[in-house]
Order: sequence, then structure tokens, then C-alpha cells
Amino acid sequence: MAAAAAEAAAAATSHLDLRRLEIFLKVAELGSFSRAAESLFLTQPTVSEHVRALEDELGVQLLDRLGRGATPTRAGQLLLGYARRLLALSREAKQAIEQFQGRVSGELVVGGSTIPGEYVLPALIGAFRGKYPEVSISLRIGGSRQVMDWVETGDVEVGVVGAPPTSRTLEARQLMADDLVLAVPPEHPWAARKTIAIEDVKREPLILRERGSGSRETLERALGAVGLDLTTFNVVAEIASTQAVKQAVRAGLGLSFISARAVEDECRARLLSCVKVRDLNVTRAFHLITHRDRSRSPLAQAFLAFVESQPADRPS
Repeated sequence: MAAAAAEAAAAATSHLDLRRLEIFLKVAELGSFSRAAESLFLTQPTVSEHVRALEDELGVQLLDRLGRGATPTRAGQLLLGYARRLLALSREAKQAIEQFQGRVSGELVVGGSTIPGEYVLPALIGAFRGKYPEVSISLRIGGSRQVMDWVETGDVEVGVVGAPPTSRTLEARQLMADDLVLAVPPEHPWAARKTIAIEDVKREPLILRERGSGSRETLERALGAVGLDLTTFNVVAEIASTQAVKQAVRAGLGLSFISARAVEDECRARLLSCVKVRDLNVTRAFHLITHRDRSRSPLAQAFLAFVESQPADRPS
């Protein structure tokens, strides 16, 4: 069946309706006809009719309707790759013509790991749109590994992560530096201190980010450089959200190594205190990542050039 579906998909790409492909892709990604309809500002019957027409055109069933959900069949999974490539090529063609006419417009999907996604990219995207107001940018936030996967699969064209990519298919450029500081509650005895010894930290309850996060990997590398690892610390929680980590520190659950950018406002308002750890270099770089082999749209090229032209500031 997979071979027949591949042949049908390849034969039909010359006259496939791009709108139907877009709707099919949205249903497959969201796993629901109703959510896809809401996302596309269409009625659910309209979405169902477009998918049904696409299935009739190709002569294969693309989605299994399971209760209120929808999952791609094997043929549907095969078509997903073609659909993404065709739609990306269509956007790229429109952007190229607009750029030829002296305009920068279109849609771009950018991925960001937690810290750059929440504390760096929003300002950069706002400044970019200030320069190019006809541009629409979607920001997807996930863990560093997740963002790398999105760039590899083509779900996003540009990503910014807090850990260097390990895949050879990804190209990375250092964007700006980021320090991790030890965040402590304002009533903690260390709150008035500027530095603390790493041996003292080992006796305190410690909150970590989840495995795979850039912050966690940076901390593990820094500890390894001084002959330590997390097994010698009193780890009391692992939390997959920087905001939740900050709230846990404020509530007295423990201390945590957090990006200085993420706690700058709290430390200024004295809701938390930021302490540096002596003899521990917990500094990393944010990396601007793209796919090494995929062609980039003119809009992605413009965004990359804009981001790289910005000053690499860092919080005091």
C-alpha cells in the first residue's frame, strides 16, 4: 500500500490543490478536524469536505477518523512530507517575487527554547516587524532538543536554542552569551551575598530543569569541568518550565541555577536574589540554528540577517 500511495502522491503533485494540502496538514498536525477548522477560521464541514476531496483525488484514505480525533494513515504519513515541501516552496516563491519587488512580507515560523523563546526572541521579532510590518511570524517554544527536531523536520526554518546542536544536519551560529546564576529566596541567608562556594550549594535543596533543556546541559558541563556531577547534590525537584522553577524558588522549595536573563526583573524587584557561584563557569551561548541542506526562504534569510545585526547585549 505504501508503494502505491507513493506512486499516487508523486503522480498527483503536478495538480494538487495547495489549499487542500494545507487543510490536510493542519488536521494531521492538530489531530482533530474541529481544532483544524478553528485554526484555519473555517467550518468543520468545510475542512472535512476538503480532506475528502483530496482523498478522492489521490484514491487513498489519508486520515483515520477515531472518535473526535484524526490520525494519518500510512498513506497520509507519506503525503505529509510532500505537503510540507510543496507548501514551503509555494511560500518561498511568493516571498521571492515580493522581495524582487522590494517588499519583505509573508509568514515565517521561528522556534525558540525556553529562555531565548520567552526572553530574547519576542523583542527581536517585534523589532523585525517594526522594520517589515507586512511580515507575520509564529513563535513556537519548546525544549532545546525539541526545537532542534523542528528545524530538522522543516517544521520551523530558524531556531534559537541554549545548547549547541549535536546533529550534523544543523548549522549553528553563536548569537549571544547567557550566564546562569543561583536564584535564592529573598529571605535566604545567602540573599545578601554576591558569591557562594559550590561546596555550600551541595548542602542546599536544589531544583533542576528537565533533562534535555539547555540550562540543565550547561550546568552539567560546568560541574563536570570541576570534577562534580548532579548525583552529589540534594536534588529535590525537576521542573520543565522556567516560570514554574522561579515560583518554586520563591515558595522556598529550593535553590536553582537559572538564566540571568530570566530572573533579571525578579532580582531587580527583590522577589529573588541572584548569587554567583565561585569557581564554577556557568556561561553558555544561545545558538541560531538552521538546516544545513534545506534551502531557506527569502524571509528566513532576511530574519537571520536582521538578528545577526543586533547587538549581543547581556543583562547586568
